[in-house]
Amino acid sequence: MTPTDRPSVPAEPAVRPHIYDGIREYDQRLPNWWLLTFYGAIVFAVAYWSLTQHFRTSTDGERVTAALARVEAAKLASIDTSKLDDAAFWQMSRNPVFLEPGKATYQTLCVSCHLASLKGKHENPAAIGPDLTDDRWIHGGRPLELNHTVTAGVPAKGMITWGPILGPKKIAEVVAYILSYHDPKETPVPEESTAPAIGAPAPIAPAAPQGGAR
Repeated sequence: MTPTDRPSVPAEPAVRPHIYDGIREYDQRLPNWWLLTFYGAIVFAVAYWSLTQHFRTSTDGERVTAALARVEAAKLASIDTSKLDDAAFWQMSRNPVFLEPGKATYQTLCVSCHLASLKGKHENPAAIGPDLTDDRWIHGGRPLELNHTVTAGVPAKGMITWGPILGPKKIAEVVAYILSYHDPKETPVPEESTAPAIGAPAPIAPAAPQGGAR
């Protein structure tokens, strides 16, 4: 092999004149992958800051509260619905994880009798159902009593038995939604029903007195 046949050795890149701590730097362009990583990190940082600080729709506190509500909801959901007590229903009534589906079910099935405001006859005398927002209850206002009323219904007054139709979970959500309009310290007041039962005969008006006035 002649000297002219030997492979040429590429020349080393130029070295910059400055030296830092005994380290010298090559005078050449950075690799594309390094530049893409560097500039991509800058773009990501700007986008992340914009989304979380400038355009965010909720505060950090609200997000923490929502996360805690989901944790509490998971704990309550793990309880057998037949073992729920008044305290558990009150907890559910303050948890949006239960209130949102409860409101949706109420607006679908209960509005026709109790109205969207839950005020029923108090708001419109032509409504079928009673007011669900005051402290007076015909069939008991404790959470377990309310849950029983919705489950068993009041067929004599036209309220169907929702238990087989909705199931315990949806009924518990509806009860929680109704309780969200009340305070746990509130004392339910019993009230007798004055509405006639469905199919009951109308009351007979007293007969007019015979003879003219004297």
